[in-house]
Amino acid sequence: MTSAETPTVFVVDDDPSVCASIQGLLKSASLRSESFGTAEEFLRSKRPDVPSCLVLDVSLPGVNGLDFQRELADGGVHIPIIFITGHGDIPMTVKAMKSGAVEFLTKPFDDQDLLNAIHQALDRDRATRRQQSNFAGLRKCYEALSERERQVMGLVVSGMLNKQIAFELGISEITVKIHRGHVMRKMQADSLADLVRMSSKLELPSGRK
Repeated sequence: MTSAETPTVFVVDDDPSVCASIQGLLKSASLRSESFGTAEEFLRSKRPDVPSCLVLDVSLPGVNGLDFQRELADGGVHIPIIFITGHGDIPMTVKAMKSGAVEFLTKPFDDQDLLNAIHQALDRDRATRRQQSNFAGLRKCYEALSERERQVMGLVVSGMLNKQIAFELGISEITVKIHRGHVMRKMQADSLADLVRMSSKLELPSGRK
């Protein structure tokens, strides 16, 4: 039975024997996989929302792997890629790695090298997903703030004191303290430094909503 969080390795290669060989290797390592003969098939597929990576052949019908890597990035599909090729060269490898590839393996490659690269890629995707989840939680906390609380938060992280914020907003210092307390609680911040880090992650303009 496949868990909703079971990592999936996607294999895109137009040689069925290569796909079968890689999938057999992955099965022996208890890794779930799906294979596709073309980049278009991969794009059309309904992929599970789980940690994943892509084992991608450089020479594909229709679009080559390097162009497909760029298309995925342009389309907002950020999946770690491991390239495999029967005829790689240094410029090709450098281009792939500069564009974020995890590994570039030339056929015939060592099974363990591929497995190592896949585990590295899956770890990278898990880390990315955690960061995205944390950011989504942070954004949700920020959206729970009132308009005034957002104003206070912006001024607090800009380094202003309560009395300066009170003057800036035309409210009493006690009211500022109340709003500031609400901000700290709603943002789940333990300290001013915490709040500053959160503001930085949210890329909020200082002193403004």
